[in-house]
Amino acid sequence: MTISNFVLQFPYPGMFVLLILGGLGLPFPEDAILILCGLLISTGVIRPIPALLTVYSGLLIADLSLHMIGRKFGRQILTTPRFGKVLSLERLNDLEGKFNRWGILIILVGRHLPGLRAQLFLVSGILKMPRITFLLTDAFASLISMTLMVGAGYLGGNSLKALKNDFSRLEHWGIVLLITALMIYSGYRYFKFKAGKVNHG
Repeated sequence: MTISNFVLQFPYPGMFVLLILGGLGLPFPEDAILILCGLLISTGVIRPIPALLTVYSGLLIADLSLHMIGRKFGRQILTTPRFGKVLSLERLNDLEGKFNRWGILIILVGRHLPGLRAQLFLVSGILKMPRITFLLTDAFASLISMTLMVGAGYLGGNSLKALKNDFSRLEHWGIVLLITALMIYSGYRYFKFKAGKVNHG
């Protein structure tokens, strides 16, 4: 059984498990799962209240797990292959001063940045941020993340249902999205190539 089939057949536990695994560094993007949740709600596959409670608890448990791992093992955890990829000792030293000064604000803002959130949760644990402070701050920030991403998925699902009633519009928007994706990919490849030339120049 594939991951997608598992989520479709068991949507509540599927999304919950994927959020936990994604929070621990496995390749299951949190934002994509929340958007999927919104899509499933819009199509009637899952009910709103149980779905929101499921993904919200998944977010908090995943975040708190990283915090507790950092708290339990300290800087030593960064010497392991798994967590060394998430946060380097150099990066920890860079964040330490900022975190000690603006810890709550950094969690509130960084919670919405995919490349930074896992690092900050580990840092919060390593630097012994009080658990209740972390949990309350993260609970508020996670509520915002969930609302935005699930809302985007819900609106997207409703838009797709409306477009299905007009195939010509669906085809038009499909072409626009394809062209946009190709332009973004081409731009990414171009700037990556330029950056490589600068680094080797």
